[in-house]
Amino acid sequence: MVEHNKISLTVSKLPEITLLFWVMKISTTTLGETAGDLFSMTLNLGYAISSILLFGFFLVTVIPQLFAKRYLPLLYWSVILSTTMVGTTISDYLDRSLHLGYVAGSGLLLSILLLIFAFWRLSGQTLDVEKIRSPKTELIYWMAILVSNTLGTALGDFLADSSGLGYAGGALLIGGILLASAIAARFTQISKVFLFWLAFILTRPFGATFGDLFTKSVDKGGLGVGTIESSLILLSILGLCITYAMWQYQRRVR
Repeated sequence: MVEHNKISLTVSKLPEITLLFWVMKISTTTLGETAGDLFSMTLNLGYAISSILLFGFFLVTVIPQLFAKRYLPLLYWSVILSTTMVGTTISDYLDRSLHLGYVAGSGLLLSILLLIFAFWRLSGQTLDVEKIRSPKTELIYWMAILVSNTLGTALGDFLADSSGLGYAGGALLIGGILLASAIAARFTQISKVFLFWLAFILTRPFGATFGDLFTKSVDKGGLGVGTIESSLILLSILGLCITYAMWQYQRRVR
C-alpha cells in the first residue's frame, strides 16, 4: 500500500508539454470535430443520441486511464479524442437542439469550467498539469478537459457561423492568438499555467473551425472534403504521432 501511494505521488500519467503535445492536441481536436459530425450528421443519429453514445466512449477510455499506473500514450490520447467527440455533439445539442445559441451556450459552458477550476484550486491542488499525481486531481483534470473541449466547440461555431469570419477566418484568428500565447510563454512573466489552459481551450475552436473548413460544402465556405475522408486523414496523422510518442516514451524509460 505504501509503495502504491509512492507511485501515485511521483510518477506522472500525463504527457510532457512539448511541441509534439500541441501538434497531437490540435490533430485530436480537429479529428474530434469531424468524427463528432460524422455520428450526428453523416450517420444522421442526431445530437442527443450521438452525445449519449460518445459519452459512453468517454467512460470506456477515461476509467482505464484513471486506474493506469503510468503514462500510456495510446490510452491518454484516446481519452482526449473521446472528450473532443462528445464535446462536439453536446455543444451542438445545447446550441441547436435546445436553441441556446452560441453565445449563451458558450457562456454556460464557460461558467461550468470556471466552477471546476475554482473547485480544483480550493481543493488545495495546483492547476499545473505537470504536477498532477493523485487520482482525485486527475479526475478533476479530465472534467476540466471535457468541459473545455465542449466550450471550444461552441466558440469555434460562433466564430465560423455568427462572427462573419467564416471557417478560414476563425482558424486564422485563433491561430494568431495561440501564436501570441506561445510567444508570451517564452518571453514574458505571464503565468505559464494560465497560458497553458488558455492555449488548451483555444486549440479546440481552432480544431473546430479547421475541421469545418475541410468538411463543409463549398457553398458554405468549406472545402467539401467530407467527414469520412477528413476523419480518416486525421486519424492517420494522429496514429503516426501516437506511434512516435510511444517510441519516444519507451526510449526514455529504458
